[in-house]
Amino acid sequence: MMMEVDARGLSCPQPALMTRNAIETLGSDDEVVILLDSETALENCTRIAEKNACQTSTSRKDGITRLRLKKP
Repeated sequence: MMMEVDARGLSCPQPALMTRNAIETLGSDDEVVILLDSETALENCTRIAEKNACQTSTSRKDGITRLRLKKP
């Protein structure tokens, strides 16, 4: 299953809370993509993902960062 969470335009801590909630729903082989437009939100969301043992990767296009999370 793949889920997308749109956290663009939101100020902290909202993107971080949305990321934590999405991670809680992940099963093995599931993925979530968090859409972000703030470097601070990206740092916070990445930190939360890593603390929850998620693999992370990022891609950027047109000012939008896609943070992809997956549980191993």
